[in-house]
Amino acid sequence: MPELPEVEALKDFLTEHLVGHEIVRVLPVAISVLKTYDPPLAALEGREVTAVHRYGKFLDLATDGGPHFVTHLARAGWLQWKDRLPDGPPRPGKGPLALRVALETGEGFDLTEAGTQKRLAVYVVHDPQEVPGVARLGPDPLADDFDEQSFAALLVRERRQIKGALRDQSLIAGVGNAYSDEILHAARMSPFKLAASLTPEETTRLYDALRTTLTEAVERSRGVAAGRLKAEKKSALRVHGRTGLPCPVCGDTIREVSFSDSSLQYCPTCQTGGKPLADRRMSRLLK
Repeated sequence: MPELPEVEALKDFLTEHLVGHEIVRVLPVAISVLKTYDPPLAALEGREVTAVHRYGKFLDLATDGGPHFVTHLARAGWLQWKDRLPDGPPRPGKGPLALRVALETGEGFDLTEAGTQKRLAVYVVHDPQEVPGVARLGPDPLADDFDEQSFAALLVRERRQIKGALRDQSLIAGVGNAYSDEILHAARMSPFKLAASLTPEETTRLYDALRTTLTEAVERSRGVAAGRLKAEKKSALRVHGRTGLPCPVCGDTIREVSFSDSSLQYCPTCQTGGKPLADRRMSRLLK
């Protein structure tokens, strides 16, 4: 799933390639991708892209006096830039292509989504705040005014595990499954620790890990072409997606806890005092 650093890099890439150009055609291929109907997709055609913004994990293309094109790539979605789009309209089918945007230059981009769970979303709205997911977003963790005091004020009310709190978009915008694992590893903190139980020292450590991990990921992604961002993200991860491999900090084996639709990875030595966390899903399978 693209998270804050990758979406920020896509924002920069699209700013360079889209701003100042006219959208001549928006072609939906998968009907499920479109979440709004008024204004229609056709309202974007003939409009010039004036700016590209990021709201958490949402991308927003603003047009000159017209509607906004807002998209959320969800778990398996991606944006593929084309220096030259294929001739003719795309054919509906069982492939990953969900929507195509064409510019007057012959360039453009495709929104694609792998897998059977179709969660990729496109909204055409007068104001990004009309998108429910944007309207409910919490503060951006890289915003200049998001200081440690603001972070502590959010956590003190949270009676749940810190892993879930970090992933809650209404609490903090932009952090998903992968970077929450990376942040907690950098903070040397168990993902099962209750958010409201953090000491002032632990809160400082977690805040520093949050800002540093995301800032470094943004810097690594800056200037990387859209098609290479997934590989760039994966190559830099220290614990997420590395189950069974050695921790790059201490050498211990990275462990995993599985859930119904996701999993988390962590290092026992770095984060849990050497104790493996209970994997309830695996426990049920062994009974």
